[in-house]
Amino acid sequence: MWKRFIRALKGLLGGAISAIEDPRLILEQNIRELNDQVPKMNQSIATVKASVIQLEKELSRYKAEYNDLVSKIKASIQAGRDDIAANYALRLETIKTNLAKTEEQLRTANIAYQKALEVKEAFMREKDRKIAEAREALRAHERAKWQAKIADTLEQFEVGGIDQTHDEMLRRINEETAKNEARVEMALDSIDTTSMKIEKEAEKLRAMELVKQFKMEMGQINTSPMESGTTESQSEFLQDRNRTL
Repeated sequence: MWKRFIRALKGLLGGAISAIEDPRLILEQNIRELNDQVPKMNQSIATVKASVIQLEKELSRYKAEYNDLVSKIKASIQAGRDDIAANYALRLETIKTNLAKTEEQLRTANIAYQKALEVKEAFMREKDRKIAEAREALRAHERAKWQAKIADTLEQFEVGGIDQTHDEMLRRINEETAKNEARVEMALDSIDTTSMKIEKEAEKLRAMELVKQFKMEMGQINTSPMESGTTESQSEFLQDRNRTL
C-alpha cells in the first residue's frame, strides 16, 4: 500500500512539474548556463597556469642558489676552509631536495595545465553543439507557433461557414458570366454578318482597282483600249454594287 502511495505521489509531482515546464525557457536558460561556464573554466585554467609560473620561478631560484652554493663550496675548498665548505654542502643538500620536489611539482602542474586546456577544448565543442541544437529547436518552436496560428485561422474559416459562402458566391458569379457570354453570342448571331463580309471584300476590290489605275497613270502597266474598257466596266460595276449594299 505504501509503495503504491509513493508511486502515485511521484506521478502527481512529475505531472505537475511537466505542466509548469516551458521547453523554450529551459533551453534559453541552458544556453545562458553553458556560456556562463566559460569564464569559470577560464578562471580555473588561469589558476593552474599561475601555479606553473610560480613553480617555474621557484625552480629558477633554486637552480641559481644551487649554482651559487657549488661555487662557494669550491672556493672554500681552494681556500683551505673545509669547515665553511661543509656548511655550504649541507645547505646544498637541502637545495637539491627542494629542487627535485619543485621539478616534480612543475611537471605535474604542466600536465594539469595541458589537461585543463584539452578539457576546455572539448567543452567548447560540446557547448557549441548544444547551443546550436538549442537554437535550432527554438527556431522550430517559433515556426510551430506560427503554423498553429495558421491552422487556427483555417479552422475558424471552415467553422464559420466562410468556405461554403465563398464557393457559393463563386458558383453564382460563374453562372452569371456564362449567361452574359451566351447573350453576346446570340446577339452576334442575329447580325447579318454576310453582308458585312461582302462589303469588306468589295472595299478590298475597289482599293486594288485604285492602285491599278495609279499604276496605269504612272506607265507601269500597258493597257489596250479593250482592257481599258473592261476596267472601266468593272469599276462601274463595283460602284453600283457598293451603292446596292
